[in-house]
Amino acid sequence: MSKMKSIILFFSLFFSGMYISCHSHSHEHSHDEHGGEAHAHDDHEENTSFVELTKAQIASIGLETGLLEKKQLTASLKANGFLKVPNQNKANATAMLGGVVSNILVQAGNIVKKGQTLVTITNPAFITLQEEYLTLSESVTMAKIEVQRQTELQEGNANALKTLQQAETEHRKLLARQASLKKQLELLGINYAKLTPENIKSTVSIISPIQGAISEVKVNMGSYVDANMAIAEIVDHSHLHLDLYVFEKDLDKLRTGQTIHFTMTNNPGKEYDAKVFGISNTFEPETKAIAVHAAVEGDKQGLIDGMSITALVSLDHATVNALPVEAIVNHQGQDFIFIESTTTASDTAHQKEGITTYRKIPVKRGTTDIGYSEITLLENIPDGTMIVVKGAFFLMAKMTNQGEAHQH
Repeated sequence: MSKMKSIILFFSLFFSGMYISCHSHSHEHSHDEHGGEAHAHDDHEENTSFVELTKAQIASIGLETGLLEKKQLTASLKANGFLKVPNQNKANATAMLGGVVSNILVQAGNIVKKGQTLVTITNPAFITLQEEYLTLSESVTMAKIEVQRQTELQEGNANALKTLQQAETEHRKLLARQASLKKQLELLGINYAKLTPENIKSTVSIISPIQGAISEVKVNMGSYVDANMAIAEIVDHSHLHLDLYVFEKDLDKLRTGQTIHFTMTNNPGKEYDAKVFGISNTFEPETKAIAVHAAVEGDKQGLIDGMSITALVSLDHATVNALPVEAIVNHQGQDFIFIESTTTASDTAHQKEGITTYRKIPVKRGTTDIGYSEITLLENIPDGTMIVVKGAFFLMAKMTNQGEAHQH
């Protein structure tokens, strides 16, 4: 509250000083050698575009001047859309066999690596599968030995060829079954090469098929999961895309390679970038808009699949006359800037007194980007003219106050 009172006091003193200065100046003109109040009024009408400041006033408002600049500003198209992760960058962690959830090691929002254990499940069937593999491995070994024995006997004509063929057939059947069991154990995450009767386990791990963030854990402790049931969803946000929707009338303005600046619709404080890589050739059935696909570039922190965004599509670049946004003020529907004036008859006297004169000139505002606005001068000014780039608002306020003082 004390800070607000100080600001109000500053403006009261500032504008009171302006009124006194203006009032004294008007009084002197009303008694000059040509005489009469009419001259004072005429003088004010001729100088409504001028405002004067002392060095102290310039310092107190922090007024700054600069030259007209050339800036490459971007014309843009505003549109809305959503963030989207392509399906190939989303994955579900599933169980190959049913079981009871015995441990949950992650929660939504966790970052996980490919192959990391997310959940463990228990099922006696896992024990049976491992037992069958170990038993079958012994049978395969014995079958191989039998084939070798029958081969030797056949070579010595000690047995019938049919006996050897039967042994080979049995060996191949056992090998096929063993290969099947190996694949099943691999899918369960069990290393069959190191499996022994001593390390048979009843619990298997459900691992993440990709690297990314856990978007949802779909099971609870102790719940039963069926085979191929999704247990957790993982999303890889490093491949985040932007689906932007534009209408038919703007389609010819878009092309691949264009830059998009976008912000979160509900949190516009931070800006992100994306680059167009594809434009759909079909209309969305509900909105009759066309989807424009862009890859998000740079920092993706805080971006999540499904977020709504507001975007600006860069259409072209042009080097134009530009000034900082705060250099332009609007009064009664017209945009103006202020320049240091050298056109008043009293300039020499004012320079001696430490007074600077500024003149208001009309401009037309164009594209605004990166804190600058394109301007078209509606009145020619000499090259090198100093323009007020900071403090134009105060000059307009002083000029408005001065006009009210003269009317008073």
